[in-house]
Amino acid sequence: MSSETCTNTTWRHGAKPVIGLIGAIGAGKSTAARCFATFGGQMIDADALGHEALTQPEIIQEAVARWGESVRKPDGSLDRRAIARIVFADAKERSHLEAIVFPHIRNRCVEEIQQGMANPAISFVVLDAAVMLEAGWDNVADRLVYIDAPRAIRLARLGQRSGWSESDLEAREAAQWPTEIKKSRADRVIINDASPEALRQQIASLLNEWSIMCAPQSTHEAFRGVAASNTC
Repeated sequence: MSSETCTNTTWRHGAKPVIGLIGAIGAGKSTAARCFATFGGQMIDADALGHEALTQPEIIQEAVARWGESVRKPDGSLDRRAIARIVFADAKERSHLEAIVFPHIRNRCVEEIQQGMANPAISFVVLDAAVMLEAGWDNVADRLVYIDAPRAIRLARLGQRSGWSESDLEAREAAQWPTEIKKSRADRVIINDASPEALRQQIASLLNEWSIMCAPQSTHEAFRGVAASNTC
């Protein structure tokens, strides 16, 4: 596939579009992001940048000042599970956490987007950021895609991956905007309820429709190898 975009469109950050991924918890946004990347995109994982944020000395200091030494591990790093227990039980505490970590995550996202704009080997950037709308970052992306799957499938995935119960899922969902509002803000909804190949076909069709993929994708063989492990 060509490393150039198909049109001469100028997007928000330059010559390449940024596709923002939002979606239901457990619907497979990260899998979808990896799948987008097989078509020549650069993937940015906002969740990983959130973990990075919690390693910053000034953020550690603010967290300990707010919640005490109980949120710090013996090695001095923050205990993300301890913080999660606090913030998902109290909206005020969650807002405080967001206030101290969201600016770092957004700045790092913009840095990585600019790197993608400067990299001739990629055709677009895909930003996997579950709370993009809640954080007010939707203006960072040129297009928004909502990844969805039936609740039973999502709960099964979360149970297998993280040991979550339905109450765990409900607590996380309560911290995000309602599904229908998010869907209404998205440019497209993709249902990830079948095989990796089915997901890939939907993504290929979307990129062609949006004239982002300049040539028929040439990563089928590479995709097969990762599809065998149930990821894109």
